[in-house]
Amino acid sequence: MVRMAQRQGAREEKLESKRHYRITIKGTVQGVGFRPFVYNQALAHGLTGSVLNAGRGVVIEAEGPASAVDGFIRVLRNEPPRLARIDSFATEELPLADYASFDIITSAGGDDIEALVPPDVGLCPDCARETFDPTDRHFGYPFTNCTNCGPRFTIVRDLPYDRPKTSMAVFPMCPDCAREYRDPLDRRFHAQPVACPVCGPDVEFTDAEGQVMEGDWRTLCWDALGQGKILALKSLGGFHLVCDARNPEGLRTLRRRKGRNAKPFAVMCRDLEIVRQYCLVDEAEAELLRSPQAPIVVLQQRDEYDLPVELAPGLKSLGVMLPYTPLHHLLFGGPFDILVMTSGNYSELPLAKENADALGELAGIADYYLWHNREIVNRCDDSLAAVVDGDTLLYRRSRGYVPSPVSVPFEAERVVLGIGGEMKNTFCLLKRDKAFVSQHVGELDSVEGEDNLFSSLVGFQRLLGIEAEVVGYDLHPDYRSSRLAARVPAEGRYAVQHHHAHLVSCLADNGVDEQAIGVILDGTGYGGDGTLWGFEVLTGDYTSFNREYHLGYVSLPGGEQAVRNPWRTAVSYLHTYLGAEAGAREAARLFEDTGQELAIVQRLLERGFNCPPSSGCGRLFDAVSALLGVCRQASYEGQAAIELGELTLDPEEGAGVGAYPFVIDGQVISAEGVVRGILDDLQKRESREIIATRFHNAIVEIILEAVRRVAAATGIRTVAISGGSWQNRYLFARSKKVLPEAGYRLLYHRNVPANDGGLCLGQAVIAYRRWREECV
Repeated sequence: MVRMAQRQGAREEKLESKRHYRITIKGTVQGVGFRPFVYNQALAHGLTGSVLNAGRGVVIEAEGPASAVDGFIRVLRNEPPRLARIDSFATEELPLADYASFDIITSAGGDDIEALVPPDVGLCPDCARETFDPTDRHFGYPFTNCTNCGPRFTIVRDLPYDRPKTSMAVFPMCPDCAREYRDPLDRRFHAQPVACPVCGPDVEFTDAEGQVMEGDWRTLCWDALGQGKILALKSLGGFHLVCDARNPEGLRTLRRRKGRNAKPFAVMCRDLEIVRQYCLVDEAEAELLRSPQAPIVVLQQRDEYDLPVELAPGLKSLGVMLPYTPLHHLLFGGPFDILVMTSGNYSELPLAKENADALGELAGIADYYLWHNREIVNRCDDSLAAVVDGDTLLYRRSRGYVPSPVSVPFEAERVVLGIGGEMKNTFCLLKRDKAFVSQHVGELDSVEGEDNLFSSLVGFQRLLGIEAEVVGYDLHPDYRSSRLAARVPAEGRYAVQHHHAHLVSCLADNGVDEQAIGVILDGTGYGGDGTLWGFEVLTGDYTSFNREYHLGYVSLPGGEQAVRNPWRTAVSYLHTYLGAEAGAREAARLFEDTGQELAIVQRLLERGFNCPPSSGCGRLFDAVSALLGVCRQASYEGQAAIELGELTLDPEEGAGVGAYPFVIDGQVISAEGVVRGILDDLQKRESREIIATRFHNAIVEIILEAVRRVAAATGIRTVAISGGSWQNRYLFARSKKVLPEAGYRLLYHRNVPANDGGLCLGQAVIAYRRWREECV
């Protein structure tokens, strides 16, 4: 009896030393090698149980000695795979189940989808090595990938993220790929796009009519590019238009055919060494170029830059990216080390993404096509970013970042859609405490643009397993996005003022839910008084706002014609601040070559006919750019302001050259002193660089004084900056320095763009808060 009791006690002690936990991990944990990581860690810790992908995330059953389970949990929480993003980590102790082994089990769906599809990922070093290794079975294969790299968002149709629910479903795996796919110890374990030359997608080189041309595709590409031809290349999220970046005639041809007169082209360089031949690259910029997101990075050109002016007319910067797919790397295995790699579309139409459509959409632009037979499910343009004063600022958030969500500091009880703006459109789906901002949709001024928005929205809702219940949209009555919002079935719709949305977008982007001073600078946004706003100092929160100060109104003669012709806005500024007679004389001196059109503009101003008033920061930049002779006619949005911004001195040097005077009278900021100061400096033949820098300094001084006055009146010390004008490097860097030095807490965008690409986040948050106030 004693021995039996001892044996029973030993068994109880042994049982008590074991633990069984269910671990539920939510976030970007599918398609990033999380299950093989869990499997290997379980083996290393001597555990039994299972791991599976479920609709709500990765669910792990782990059983073993208590210390081993604790160590296992610590590793999962603190050392996840490089591409994983953990948003929540929950553990639940359960009764022992006496598992015999640790297994990876079949994925399960579910009504409540909380797992996140990962973004597309640039080629990893291991796959790059295999692609160029003659002894490897992936040698020369343009679709080599593994759990650490390759397509994700662009190929997935639904969750859970498994091969049958992607565009790879039509490619049955060969025995070698199937073996790697099923081996938990292989880095291709459950890599859904896994493929090789035996079983995967193929590329074809065709002529302009889509007729396949025989021969090695790389040689055919190199020959065509060497002849100055335009190649339409099907990449990860859509087509690129490619040409030799060193060939001025080829660049002019591409500009003419694409309808892109001056907007800069992005380039792709073979490697970082080539990038450094043309541009200045600091460590943060190099890291961004080499990152898994692989965005286009705006870099400053070197003094010895010798590429054709047609690449980036009027600019000292260049948008550069590195190859991010095996196809790109293989293309750079020949005579070219730098190629134009611009979006495959005409002007501002949506990116072409499928072979048959590209033949029609790019007809007359492309001489040849290099395409493949892997379907692009979700169109996704390249992301665009810059490193300014040590911070990475997103100008376009798309491939590599989408669909990763932005966390917000509250839990929404409804699914909310922010449908975005008219230009640089993105939309946002707010679900619980996550804001899912879409890929770049672009301009909505065409049927194709509207269709792109709706198809992208339908796809996003399907991936998240949700439908919008509340909708926020722009206050502007003529915006297509606002009209489209009415077609979305919802229980509540809320018109949101443009600049209030910018303010709240910045607050939510920073996880801040409180009153703040908003300095919102952009070109145009429909104001609550029916005029065009754009240089706004607000106070507000997630629900409401007050307009504290704004730039004085100036008429835009001809409306949109003034936006396209900055010299017209300059004439209006002269008319406003010098008076009709003196303004006309100055305009005749500065813009004498405009002839009869100048007389028409002056008559419009005198009569106030077709002259909508605007307080836009962008329009002030347009006027100054035209006064300095930098840009009198704009062929793309923001051209005049961008070219003016590139004239400034380095921010530290520029701080010492002074600023033009200004006056704040009541709520109105008068730019009269700025205009007169610029005219005086022009008379003195001061350099354009000095004038541009003094102008920028004046804007910074205006901001600082307006913020000081609002803070004194309200006690608010938090300042949020948003709007497209904040992409100006000098303006951002100087304001980032002077506002904190004056004792203010400065918030700026970190996860979404400051331009209208981030507008939807603010719309969604405001719409939710207003719905909640009304209905809860």
